[in-house]
Amino acid sequence: MESTNSRTGSIRPVLVLGGCALVAAIVYVGLVPQALLAGDASRALLFLVLGWVPYTIVFYAIGRLISSPEQLPNMRAADFGLAAFLVSLLLSLGLDAWGFSPEQVPAAHVMQGVGIFVGLALFGWGLGRRSHAVVTASSDTASSDRDR
Repeated sequence: MESTNSRTGSIRPVLVLGGCALVAAIVYVGLVPQALLAGDASRALLFLVLGWVPYTIVFYAIGRLISSPEQLPNMRAADFGLAAFLVSLLLSLGLDAWGFSPEQVPAAHVMQGVGIFVGLALFGWGLGRRSHAVVTASSDTASSDRDR
């Protein structure tokens, strides 16, 4: 017989994935282009940065759903993702400080933008994978304690 917590534990990541994917789609397909077309670049940048949160949570939920680690995985993917995010962000800010702003030279910021989104995806996926392993290990421990 399955416990209520294990049933809701498998549904919760699906709901998180769907909700955050919907929010990220609204932000990146609706709000950012709308602000850019209205000529409000600062508001578009704000929406772009706020969209990083649901984007990262989408990959967290994917990591929770599709990973099946045998043991507790290391955090290399999350570490590499965080490093890629920070380095890309700093490079983009450095280019902006040297006078190469995204408005003047958008092609100079393309690689940093890709690095930011790849880094956020790896960070979310690594955390989700680790979280799934911790929950699985704790439920296995709880079920073996119950069987005694």
